[in-house]
Amino acid sequence: MPSLGADMEHGKVVEWLVKPGDYVHKGDLVAAVDTDKTVMDVESFEEGVVAEFLVEIGDTVDVGTPIARITATPAEKAPAGPPILVPAPAAAAEDTGVFPFEPPEHGVHVSPPVRHLAHRLGVDVGSVRGSGRNGEVTRADVESAADGAVRGESTAPAAQRGPAEGRGLRSSPLARRVAAQLGIDLRGLQGTGPGGAVIESDVRRASHSAAGAQEVPAPAPSQPAETPAGPAPRRSRKEASETKTGTLRQAIGSLMARSKKEIPHYYLAATLDLEAAMSWMQSVNQQRPVSARLVPSALLLKATALAAKDVPDMNGFFTHGEFRPSTSVHLGVAVALRRGGLVAPALHNAEALTLDELMDQLRGLVSRARAGRLQRAEMADPTLTVTNLGDLGVESVYGVIYPPQVAMVGFGKVLEQPWARDGMLGVRHAVIATLSADHRVSDGLRGGRFLSRIDELLQKPEEL
Repeated sequence: MPSLGADMEHGKVVEWLVKPGDYVHKGDLVAAVDTDKTVMDVESFEEGVVAEFLVEIGDTVDVGTPIARITATPAEKAPAGPPILVPAPAAAAEDTGVFPFEPPEHGVHVSPPVRHLAHRLGVDVGSVRGSGRNGEVTRADVESAADGAVRGESTAPAAQRGPAEGRGLRSSPLARRVAAQLGIDLRGLQGTGPGGAVIESDVRRASHSAAGAQEVPAPAPSQPAETPAGPAPRRSRKEASETKTGTLRQAIGSLMARSKKEIPHYYLAATLDLEAAMSWMQSVNQQRPVSARLVPSALLLKATALAAKDVPDMNGFFTHGEFRPSTSVHLGVAVALRRGGLVAPALHNAEALTLDELMDQLRGLVSRARAGRLQRAEMADPTLTVTNLGDLGVESVYGVIYPPQVAMVGFGKVLEQPWARDGMLGVRHAVIATLSADHRVSDGLRGGRFLSRIDELLQKPEEL
């Protein structure tokens, strides 16, 4: 279980995006993990064949706990290009109970989500005829094959199908394995998986119900029998959301309490002149379609990233009693979640992005954050965080530093206000910028230089 944030202590596997027998490269997404803050996609740190899962879906484990085993293969045998299916080593299948899947014929590629769906539905993708581009097996192909299995048209040879599967009952391989271990007959279960398939949770629920029924004593003949209690009602989506929000609030509160206890904060504020930046942005936007127009936040973020490059005392981590500046600016952007709470994923190498690239990445980052599908790197390595509450009408915000970072920048609402310059009074666009910084690393002199540098950069927006 990788660390997906400085404050993460444990995580819950909510989805496997690969299955035993798949070949993965470094960086391929292999699982979705639910932390106290959000759901994030986890990539593989190794290259090889997925031999077995060490953690089941729904299990919560501490950071550092192994969750899967990947068997390395000789470099010359590693396939190039996207991940493809290869048979797992026979020894691994015998020792661990892994169910290896044969690779699709003619080298057809199958995406990890489709392989995961096939694994859940008990479909052998190697025998499915793909209808996608270049014969690729699609989600619809897998679902169609599963429907055929229910009608008795299984895609696997009879010798490879278990008893339940041969009778047309749809179930995942994991569910069949758990059922065999617990002595549960799949024929009497109501599936809650895709298309009514019996999945692991259905089997375990039936096992728990059976165990509870055995512990209920028989009523005395002279007493009326009580109606046995049914399974605990499922929580509604609203209740589950409220529980998640409460957990997120606790995680944020714990981290902020640690920050205020350990980090000696100091605070600065400056009013930035945005007249040149707003005039340039409006001129540029007139030549662009609505979907490609810039917003003030893009200019503020880019100026902050460039200023952090010039004043490195604001960009890095304080760990093990010393400051470690970062050579790149991975700008954390505070995003408010719809269910409540905040996350601050990173725009990587923000100082090197053009304004258009920064806008595109910002849109994607906010979308993934609110959908709960951030990637590990986006949450694990921000070097400086920016929060902007201007859209809510807030004029200034003083943030709490996100450890082990050493600074946080806040921007308020862009306002038109009186401005005196060269003895003349006029109305100009301006914004209040605030800095929360770590006194162990910098002081007011360096912090003031940082805010001044942001202001200087905004006076030449065409150079951002």
